[in-house]
Amino acid sequence: MFVPNKSVNWILIAGIVGVVAIASFWLFKCKFCRGPKIERTLAIIKPDAVAAGNSGKIIDKIEQSGFKIVGMKKIDLTKEKAEVFYAVHKEKPFFNDLVQFMISGSVVVLILEKESAIQAWRDLMGATDPQKADNESLRKTFGTDLTKNAVHGSDSEESAKIEITKMFPDLMQ
Repeated sequence: MFVPNKSVNWILIAGIVGVVAIASFWLFKCKFCRGPKIERTLAIIKPDAVAAGNSGKIIDKIEQSGFKIVGMKKIDLTKEKAEVFYAVHKEKPFFNDLVQFMISGSVVVLILEKESAIQAWRDLMGATDPQKADNESLRKTFGTDLTKNAVHGSDSEESAKIEITKMFPDLMQ
């Protein structure tokens, strides 16, 4: 069957538009096509756990839980850095005690990476209050109270980015 050149051009254009539309869907919209969401989160092993010699045990549990440690250092927080880090709690009654506790000894800060790392780390940490935390959690195992609960973790993607930038400014360019 004979098709005039003008029609052939329109058929080609329609075909190209169709291919581009399908490719765009697969590349940008299809959630099933993407791999797992790999996230990063900040973890802090607090002064109570460091002083008790539990850093290694906590790091072992982190690795056994499938996290990749992409940054780690042991530091002594200054009062100013602790106040900036915990600024979201500035108006809360426990703020000064928290800052004093966080500068009372060395801490280990880590960047953890894993699929859904933020929630996975929060699950591993357990409830803020060690008395209410699951038996297998880090806080139940190594914490003693609401402040001396062994570990800190970011609570959202936004917080993770901000906290990682505060603790690892050299990695966030």
